[in-house]
Amino acid sequence: MGQRLEKGLVQVYTGDGKGKTSAAFGLALRAVGRGLKVYVIQFIKGGFDYGELYVVERLPNFKLKAFGRGKFVTDVPPTGDDVKLAKEAFELAKDVIGSGEYDVVVLDEINVALHLKLIGIKEVVDLIRHKPKHVELILTGRYVPPEVIELADLVTEMREVKHPYTKGVPPRKGIEY
Repeated sequence: MGQRLEKGLVQVYTGDGKGKTSAAFGLALRAVGRGLKVYVIQFIKGGFDYGELYVVERLPNFKLKAFGRGKFVTDVPPTGDDVKLAKEAFELAKDVIGSGEYDVVVLDEINVALHLKLIGIKEVVDLIRHKPKHVELILTGRYVPPEVIELADLVTEMREVKHPYTKGVPPRKGIEY
Protein backbone atom coordinates (compact mmCIF):
# COMPACT_ATOMS: atom_id res chain seq x y z
CA MET A 1 0.00 0.00 0.00
CA GLY A 2 1.07 3.55 -0.69
CA GLN A 3 0.63 6.56 1.53
CA ARG A 4 -2.44 6.96 3.72
CA LEU A 5 -4.27 10.03 4.83
CA GLU A 6 -3.66 10.71 8.51
CA LYS A 7 -7.27 11.73 8.93
CA GLY A 8 -9.97 11.21 6.34
CA LEU A 9 -12.81 13.70 6.41
CA VAL A 10 -16.41 13.65 5.19
CA GLN A 11 -17.23 16.02 2.33
CA VAL A 12 -20.62 16.79 0.82
CA TYR A 13 -21.30 18.44 -2.55
CA THR A 14 -24.96 19.36 -2.85
CA GLY A 15 -27.33 22.00 -4.23
CA ASP A 16 -29.33 22.71 -7.37
CA GLY A 17 -26.36 23.93 -9.40
CA LYS A 18 -24.14 22.03 -11.82
CA GLY A 19 -20.80 20.66 -10.67
CA LYS A 20 -21.33 18.23 -7.79
CA THR A 21 -20.09 15.13 -9.57
CA SER A 22 -17.47 17.16 -11.42
CA ALA A 23 -16.07 18.43 -8.11
CA ALA A 24 -15.94 14.89 -6.73
CA PHE A 25 -14.14 13.63 -9.85
CA GLY A 26 -11.70 16.54 -9.65
CA LEU A 27 -10.85 15.57 -6.08
CA ALA A 28 -10.55 11.91 -7.13
CA LEU A 29 -8.19 12.79 -9.95
CA ARG A 30 -6.04 14.85 -7.58
CA ALA A 31 -5.95 11.95 -5.11
CA VAL A 32 -4.85 9.44 -7.76
CA GLY A 33 -2.16 11.91 -8.83
CA ARG A 34 -0.81 11.78 -5.27
CA GLY A 35 -0.79 7.98 -5.17
CA LEU A 36 -4.01 7.48 -3.22
CA LYS A 37 -6.50 4.72 -4.07
CA VAL A 38 -9.97 5.89 -5.14
CA TYR A 39 -13.30 4.09 -5.53
CA VAL A 40 -16.35 5.86 -6.98
CA ILE A 41 -19.77 4.28 -6.54
CA GLN A 42 -22.51 5.93 -8.55
CA PHE A 43 -26.08 5.62 -7.34
CA ILE A 44 -28.87 5.85 -9.98
CA LYS A 45 -26.40 6.56 -12.82
CA GLY A 46 -25.81 3.10 -14.28
CA GLY A 47 -26.69 2.69 -17.95
CA PHE A 48 -26.01 6.33 -18.83
CA ASP A 49 -23.24 7.33 -21.25
CA TYR A 50 -21.03 9.62 -19.15
CA GLY A 51 -17.59 10.65 -20.40
CA GLU A 52 -15.86 9.75 -17.14
CA LEU A 53 -16.63 6.08 -17.78
CA TYR A 54 -14.20 6.10 -20.71
CA VAL A 55 -11.16 7.37 -18.85
CA VAL A 56 -11.22 5.89 -15.35
CA GLU A 57 -10.24 2.41 -16.54
CA ARG A 58 -6.97 3.93 -17.78
CA LEU A 59 -6.09 5.50 -14.43
CA PRO A 60 -4.06 3.65 -11.82
CA ASN A 61 -5.65 3.10 -8.41
CA PHE A 62 -9.10 4.21 -9.61
CA LYS A 63 -12.24 2.08 -9.66
CA LEU A 64 -15.76 3.06 -10.61
CA LYS A 65 -18.99 1.09 -10.41
CA ALA A 66 -22.29 2.60 -11.56
CA PHE A 67 -25.73 1.32 -10.54
CA GLY A 68 -29.02 2.19 -12.21
CA ARG A 69 -31.40 1.44 -15.05
CA GLY A 70 -30.25 4.15 -17.45
CA LYS A 71 -33.31 6.26 -16.64
CA PHE A 72 -33.84 9.12 -14.24
CA VAL A 73 -35.66 7.89 -11.16
CA THR A 74 -38.86 9.89 -10.96
CA ASP A 75 -41.36 7.28 -9.79
CA VAL A 76 -42.80 7.87 -6.34
CA PRO A 77 -42.60 5.42 -4.82
CA PRO A 78 -39.56 4.19 -6.79
CA THR A 79 -39.71 0.89 -8.65
CA GLY A 80 -38.52 -2.32 -7.03
CA ASP A 81 -35.63 -2.41 -9.51
CA ASP A 82 -34.50 1.07 -8.45
CA VAL A 83 -34.57 0.06 -4.78
CA LYS A 84 -32.71 -3.20 -5.50
CA LEU A 85 -29.96 -1.42 -7.46
CA ALA A 86 -29.55 1.27 -4.79
CA LYS A 87 -29.26 -1.39 -2.09
CA GLU A 88 -26.62 -3.21 -4.18
CA ALA A 89 -24.70 0.06 -4.52
CA PHE A 90 -24.95 0.66 -0.78
CA GLU A 91 -23.77 -2.87 0.05
CA LEU A 92 -20.75 -2.31 -2.18
CA ALA A 93 -20.14 1.03 -0.46
CA LYS A 94 -20.16 -0.66 2.96
CA ASP A 95 -17.71 -3.32 1.74
CA VAL A 96 -15.37 -0.84 0.03
CA ILE A 97 -15.34 1.62 2.93
CA GLY A 98 -15.14 -1.08 5.60
CA SER A 99 -12.20 -2.77 3.90
CA GLY A 100 -10.04 0.32 4.41
CA GLU A 101 -8.29 -0.50 1.14
CA TYR A 102 -9.30 2.77 -0.53
CA ASP A 103 -8.20 6.19 0.64
CA VAL A 104 -10.98 8.16 -1.07
CA VAL A 105 -14.50 6.83 -1.60
CA VAL A 106 -17.04 8.84 -3.57
CA LEU A 107 -20.73 7.99 -3.18
CA ASP A 108 -22.07 9.89 -6.17
CA GLU A 109 -25.78 10.83 -5.99
CA ILE A 110 -26.27 9.09 -2.65
CA ASN A 111 -28.15 12.16 -1.39
CA VAL A 112 -30.71 11.72 -4.18
CA ALA A 113 -30.98 8.01 -3.33
CA LEU A 114 -31.73 9.05 0.27
CA HIS A 115 -34.28 11.64 -0.87
CA LEU A 116 -36.08 9.04 -2.99
CA LYS A 117 -36.00 6.61 -0.04
CA LEU A 118 -34.03 4.06 -2.05
CA ILE A 119 -31.83 3.60 1.02
CA GLY A 120 -32.32 4.56 4.66
CA ILE A 121 -30.77 7.53 6.44
CA LYS A 122 -29.92 5.47 9.54
CA GLU A 123 -27.77 3.13 7.42
CA VAL A 124 -25.90 6.04 5.84
CA VAL A 125 -25.36 7.77 9.20
CA ASP A 126 -23.98 4.50 10.59
CA LEU A 127 -21.66 4.14 7.59
CA ILE A 128 -20.31 7.66 8.07
CA ARG A 129 -19.81 7.22 11.80
CA HIS A 130 -17.94 3.93 11.44
CA LYS A 131 -15.72 4.59 8.43
CA PRO A 132 -12.01 3.88 8.94
CA LYS A 133 -10.09 6.89 10.22
CA HIS A 134 -7.98 7.34 7.07
CA VAL A 135 -10.84 7.16 4.53
CA GLU A 136 -11.94 10.43 2.91
CA LEU A 137 -15.64 10.04 2.16
CA ILE A 138 -17.36 12.20 -0.48
CA LEU A 139 -21.17 12.27 -0.77
CA THR A 140 -22.80 14.06 -3.69
CA GLY A 141 -26.29 14.94 -4.85
CA ARG A 142 -29.12 17.34 -4.26
CA TYR A 143 -31.34 17.16 -1.21
CA VAL A 144 -28.69 16.33 1.39
CA PRO A 145 -30.46 15.44 4.65
CA PRO A 146 -29.66 17.46 7.80
CA GLU A 147 -28.26 14.34 9.51
CA VAL A 148 -25.54 14.10 6.85
CA ILE A 149 -24.79 17.83 7.03
CA GLU A 150 -24.34 17.48 10.79
CA LEU A 151 -21.76 14.68 10.39
CA ALA A 152 -19.86 16.25 7.49
CA ASP A 153 -16.62 18.16 7.88
CA LEU A 154 -17.17 20.14 4.67
CA VAL A 155 -20.42 20.95 2.87
CA THR A 156 -20.40 22.83 -0.41
CA GLU A 157 -23.67 23.91 -1.98
CA MET A 158 -23.64 24.46 -5.74
CA ARG A 159 -26.11 27.20 -6.59
CA GLU A 160 -27.25 27.91 -10.12
CA VAL A 161 -26.80 31.55 -11.03
CA LYS A 162 -27.05 31.11 -14.78
CA HIS A 163 -27.23 28.01 -16.99
CA PRO A 164 -27.21 27.59 -20.79
CA TYR A 165 -30.20 25.21 -20.58
CA THR A 166 -32.41 28.25 -19.94
CA LYS A 167 -31.41 29.55 -23.39
CA GLY A 168 -32.13 26.22 -25.06
CA VAL A 169 -28.56 24.87 -25.20
CA PRO A 170 -28.83 21.08 -24.89
CA PRO A 171 -26.37 18.99 -22.81
CA ARG A 172 -23.04 18.75 -24.63
CA LYS A 173 -21.01 15.53 -24.92
CA GLY A 174 -17.72 15.96 -23.08
CA ILE A 175 -18.95 18.92 -21.04
CA GLU A 176 -22.21 17.97 -19.29
CA TYR A 177 -21.87 14.23 -19.81
